[in-house]
Amino acid sequence: MEKQTLEKVFEYASSPVHGTLSRKLRKGVKIQVNEGTVFEGATLFLGDEFVRVTQKIGEETRNTYYAWDKICCVSTIGKVEE
Repeated sequence: MEKQTLEKVFEYASSPVHGTLSRKLRKGVKIQVNEGTVFEGATLFLGDEFVRVTQKIGEETRNTYYAWDKICCVSTIGKVEE
């Protein structure tokens, strides 16, 4: 999958954080990269060479880094609106 396509998926699932280059997942949306961890309430940074996913877990912050060329799939998860 091309970087351009992946960027669109991440942009769809998030909104810009004012004054930064980061993006916050939209309310009610979760993402999963390469069928790994499901992230909820996370902040994304879409760099030139990598994607960083930052998630608060209790009193700690976890940063997970993905190389663009190693991402094979991204799932967006959300409730069905009727």
